[in-house]
Amino acid sequence: MQRWVYGILGASVLSCSGALLWPAPVESVAVDVAPHEASRWSPAPWFTDARRVPISGGHGPEDVEVDDAGRVFAGLHDGRILRWDDIEAEPVVLTNTGGRPLGLHWGPNGELWVADALAGLLGVDPDSGEWRVLTTRCGGRPLVFTDDLEVTRDGTAFFTDASQRYDQPHWRLDLIEGQATGRLCRWREGWEEAAQVHGGLAFANGVALDPFERFVLVAETARHRIFRLWIAGPRKGEEEIVIDDLPGYPDGISTGTDGVFWVALASPRKPELDALGPLPWVRDQIAKLPSWMQPGPARTARVLGIDAEGNVLHDHLDPTGQSIHVVTSVQERGGFLWFGSLVDEALARARRP
Repeated sequence: MQRWVYGILGASVLSCSGALLWPAPVESVAVDVAPHEASRWSPAPWFTDARRVPISGGHGPEDVEVDDAGRVFAGLHDGRILRWDDIEAEPVVLTNTGGRPLGLHWGPNGELWVADALAGLLGVDPDSGEWRVLTTRCGGRPLVFTDDLEVTRDGTAFFTDASQRYDQPHWRLDLIEGQATGRLCRWREGWEEAAQVHGGLAFANGVALDPFERFVLVAETARHRIFRLWIAGPRKGEEEIVIDDLPGYPDGISTGTDGVFWVALASPRKPELDALGPLPWVRDQIAKLPSWMQPGPARTARVLGIDAEGNVLHDHLDPTGQSIHVVTSVQERGGFLWFGSLVDEALARARRP
């Protein structure tokens, strides 16, 4: 029996036993979730050449970045950022932020910029490991859950603050509650704090920038969709949904070649959980349960490739998650796709289709 079933049953038991009177750790709101049209999705098999790169003594390489020399970087659950000078060899510990490094992207002058969920937006020297805090605030408020970032050619960082209510260790509570408090922020060198570009996003997650820097894409994980904000040109300031009703929870997004945006789907959707959208009181009870009884990601791997209009160009699924599971990022670098994971003890690589 799956954990989400235990969660629903547990919530019922809690209610019947008087635990309904306990204060919930969340303030759930009703969410209108349209029925998922699963029939429109027909994924291809996972990449046959996918290679698993194990990590000894750590897990959760949530994002992966590669430099021009082919060195590979990833941040782990315990704050360490690893660097592989050769993926055939053991990585070196570049640094430890003391937080939870998530999104990675190259900033100006070869500095590795890091969206650290607990420490804020950071800049890390990829050789020495020395790091500095770029900002810990956005729009006059502290960053609560710095998640992912993209950097323009002039050195402007667009990054997400996934939630203003829950930090990264309590990410499940934000998804259960359903309040859209995520936001998109913008920061430049010399600014003490970032400016808020857009708020009201439902768990603002991955960020991708149009190659011509006309718009930014943001994954709204809790709404199974990709949001677009135009930042330049005649449509500047306009917003829209690029693709909706995704078959899973979108996490990291990245800009690939040939007009493709790669989207990592961390876990498949479940109709039973969608059905709880209009029932905030049930979700309040589920939030009272231990985390192991709450709904969690499935051991699968899936990535999409979409174009700027939301057309699906690639869709690859491994229902077993053998090479990697709970894929939270996908980056196209040098003809390869690199995959990160929130929980796995490895990252993975495959040739771009």
